[in-house]
Amino acid sequence: MVKIKRVYEAESKGDGYRVLVDRLWPRGVKKSELKFDEWPKEICPSTEIRKAFAHDPAKFSEFRTKYKKELRSVEASHKLIDLSKRARRHNVTLLYAAHDEKINHAIILKEVLDSLMEEKEASLG
Repeated sequence: MVKIKRVYEAESKGDGYRVLVDRLWPRGVKKSELKFDEWPKEICPSTEIRKAFAHDPAKFSEFRTKYKKELRSVEASHKLIDLSKRARRHNVTLLYAAHDEKINHAIILKEVLDSLMEEKEASLG
């Protein structure tokens, strides 16, 4: 199962494998305080699209399209497959720092991972 959680929320046992999905280190968080298992920058939004989006809800649809395109790169695809395999066996929690819990890249990333898991299940019959 894939879950999303703000980096500012407390760690819990149900988080499972914790993946930091922000390209930049979260503001106000000491590196010694954040518990995470992996920080794969190849699945984080590029600086270019992140800055263009600027967390403006009016730009979210365009950001979603561009981010999904970035996630089709070879490097990102390999990492997404790895994470989807892990999420079929254990919880995987995507950690993000954005203030808006409904409009952020972690939601898009979760959708992509969930879709990969559904495709795999469908192919298994």
